[in-house]
Amino acid sequence: MAAPKNYQRRGELVLLCVLMGTLWEIGRGQIHYSVPEESDKGSFVGNISKDLNLESQELVKHGVRIVSRGRTQLFALNRKTGGLLTAGRIDREELCAQSMQCLVNINILIEGRGKLFGIEIEITDINDNNPKFQVENLEMKINEIAAPGTRYPLPEAVDLDVGMNSLQSYQLSPNHHFSLDVQTGGDGTLHPELVLEKALDREEEAAHHLVLIASDGGDPRRSSTVHIHVTVLDTNDNAPVFALPIYQVKVPENVPPGTRLLTVSASDRDEGANGEVAYRFWKISEKQSPLFQLNENTGEISTAESLDYEECAFYEMEIQAEDVGALLGRTKVLISVEDVNDNRPEVIITSLFSPVLENTPPGTVIAFLNVHDRDSGKNGQVVCNTPHNLPFQLEKSIDNYYRLVTWKYLDREKISVYNITVMASDLGAPSLSNETYITLYVADINDNPPTFPQVSYSAYIPENNARGASIFTVMAHDPDSGKNAQVTYSVTEDIIMGSPLSSYVSINSDTGVLYALCSFDYEHIRDLQLLVTASDGGDPPLSSNVSLSLFVLDQNDNAPEILYPALPADGSTGVELAPRSAEPGYLVTKV
Repeated sequence: MAAPKNYQRRGELVLLCVLMGTLWEIGRGQIHYSVPEESDKGSFVGNISKDLNLESQELVKHGVRIVSRGRTQLFALNRKTGGLLTAGRIDREELCAQSMQCLVNINILIEGRGKLFGIEIEITDINDNNPKFQVENLEMKINEIAAPGTRYPLPEAVDLDVGMNSLQSYQLSPNHHFSLDVQTGGDGTLHPELVLEKALDREEEAAHHLVLIASDGGDPRRSSTVHIHVTVLDTNDNAPVFALPIYQVKVPENVPPGTRLLTVSASDRDEGANGEVAYRFWKISEKQSPLFQLNENTGEISTAESLDYEECAFYEMEIQAEDVGALLGRTKVLISVEDVNDNRPEVIITSLFSPVLENTPPGTVIAFLNVHDRDSGKNGQVVCNTPHNLPFQLEKSIDNYYRLVTWKYLDREKISVYNITVMASDLGAPSLSNETYITLYVADINDNPPTFPQVSYSAYIPENNARGASIFTVMAHDPDSGKNAQVTYSVTEDIIMGSPLSSYVSINSDTGVLYALCSFDYEHIRDLQLLVTASDGGDPPLSSNVSLSLFVLDQNDNAPEILYPALPADGSTGVELAPRSAEPGYLVTKV
């Protein structure tokens, strides 16, 4: 059994990280929690109401919710208790692969306050994965002339856990010809090697059966095995040698399947059949294996499926060259996938506050937007804008969030509905863009009084009119809406010739139609001066006045009457005397 010598110290560091991960703190506006992976659904993560200084009943009042985007929501918020809970079982290895620290960032939105808070949650590892070999059985061929001390790389196990829960040691079943030596790479990776301790003799023993055990450091420990069948071959004294120890290539992610990436080449100094070399993958992950194909005769490596930079940007694998005598040579292949701007930005409306009052002050938040582009570098950098002719502007918030705010007062009477286009464009070449449309309704306030088309009116009515006759109609307009635009009419009370104005005329409060309440007599009253008021239904109501002059028109309803000379009471003809000496032009009488 061989184990790395520096793992004790590393285990202490991992344990310290785990202990520190159980603490949370609020720093730079971010809250930190930790939760073990594979916890049951509904497991408690942290108390959001306490850490945001909110009472539990305020969570619903202020509209506190999780707004982070993602394919799967990992956490849920209990609005009754204020607790942050797991929404299901969380697999740390699926989220973070073999990263030592697995952090998940979510955002908590308090709509009532227009604030966002960042939450950082560390998913701590549990020992839920066995070390795993890529094969269960390994066929090895070793030439009988191999010298003691010769080393043969063995398959490496992969443990998806981290820290002490990850792969810690290898052990080989006892055998008097072989021993196990484990080398530790610069990155801490363990490389098991089979060491030939005693020369082989094919005539004495043509095959050897070994078992390699890989164990982790969890409690309890987990392990897996690979059965090694060693076949002893006759002499072949030259192993294939690759031209380069490392092959590197860069490839854009949009190359079609079947594209040749590179060709590895190994030479064997032997002649004839012993110098023929066959290539095959020696070390490649399960996810990478379907993506690439290797020509075993030429060493040409090509794509078998489409590559996706957003899924994986770097691939590392090892290629083995083997001759007919089972002598081996190995080289490493590094494939870097270059990003292509093949993803359009996405704009998600997280919150929309509509309708908005027309007297809302500038700087009011109208909506929260989340912007995301799956590409990287400039291809993933997104710029958002809105049309400049609208009274709205975008402001950068935290992470990839924007706030849409007003920059001047709105006027519903001019524009009652805004159709806002948010354009998101990345900085790739050529740039890709996407549009999101927001419909915002402007709510009315009572900011306009009713207005009359004219500053004054005149109306005419003939005397001896019928009581209840319609005299005139006034009409005022209010540009507001709803109750704020409902107009009622009234006449200001006054005293006319000792009688109240209301005894002469009345007005319909809904239609503005003026009616005569009496029959007018031109010989007694010739005109009326009225003041009509129009009021809306707002709170408080607004109003305006207009003057109305009502003129009574004369009709021929009186016969002439002779006042002098007076007629005799007995009905006889009246007599007027003139002197005999009256000259022409003498006044006789006057009627």
